[in-house]
Amino acid sequence: MEAIKITLNDYILSGGGANGESYDHKTDPSVMLKLYFPGKIQQPLDEMKLARKVYDMGISTPEPGDYVVTEDGRYGIRFHRILGKKSYSRATGDHPEMARQYAEEFAKMCLQLHATHIDTTQFENVKDRYRRLLSENPFFTADEKDKLSRFISNVPDEDTAIHGDLQFSNAIFVGEKRYFIDLGDFCYGNHLFDVGMVYVCCKLSDESFIKETFHMDKATAIKFWEGFAPAYFGTSRSLKDIEAEIMPFAGLKTLIIERDTHCPMPEFRAALSEILK
Repeated sequence: MEAIKITLNDYILSGGGANGESYDHKTDPSVMLKLYFPGKIQQPLDEMKLARKVYDMGISTPEPGDYVVTEDGRYGIRFHRILGKKSYSRATGDHPEMARQYAEEFAKMCLQLHATHIDTTQFENVKDRYRRLLSENPFFTADEKDKLSRFISNVPDEDTAIHGDLQFSNAIFVGEKRYFIDLGDFCYGNHLFDVGMVYVCCKLSDESFIKETFHMDKATAIKFWEGFAPAYFGTSRSLKDIEAEIMPFAGLKTLIIERDTHCPMPEFRAALSEILK
């Protein structure tokens, strides 16, 4: 796929993350740009192809536009911007009294996504992804890796869609329309691998991270989780039972976090204690 050359003079910086920055077009509000940091070429290309496949499947996500490159050699993707949108994290932070309603709406989106059967020849198995992350992780011992690998292998298989980075900031809405965004880790497999990230964001992360990333205090994030859990898993199960099931999957997210931070994260590893004992 040939990258289209663009100039950043046409864009204004609007945000940033672990892998790059986002920009809004100065004169066309329907265009947004996700630009990766210097040196990343294959990653945006892979994400562009993946985004197109996911969109063509009919999953509710903004339509990807072009694979682009700037004058300074940075690669990225243009998307059709959803005007007037708000993420579920921003909405909850702005209106904490509506945390349960937003959590229930988000849970409904997740249930629909996780019920979507996909062509498994076109996407990666979540187990393969975690095994790869585990093999590349320098912070676990060989014995720990063996225990984690056996846990991953024993999780029941599913042929349904997984977002891959199911933060409540990666779901947006405007009016009655709902969309998932940032689907660069989209794959298929057991839904619990996905829901573990919701628990990480709401319960395992510390106050300062939640405030900076999700625009709310931790108490509000916990209220979101307490609304999400029964809406997703059903009201017949206790919150304690749900959290016991989801805990090791939340702990496995440390493989992603340590990949991005390049350092061990003991606050998240604690959730793996039952596997590693």
